[in-house]
Amino acid sequence: MPVPKRRHSSTRRDKRRAHDAISEPAVSYCANCQEPKAPHKICPSCGYYKGREVIKVSES
Repeated sequence: MPVPKRRHSSTRRDKRRAHDAISEPAVSYCANCQEPKAPHKICPSCGYYKGREVIKVSES
């Protein structure tokens, strides 16, 4: 089984890992109630998507 002949430096290792950071989740705002929501998803607070009511949300 092949084994590396020389050790990779920490700089080379860190360059490879430069794109591995976790980014913050995307947030958009509902056009109906202006609450934050995930893009391309039904608004959990009012139940609207693209200007029309998709689900009924119970008021508790």
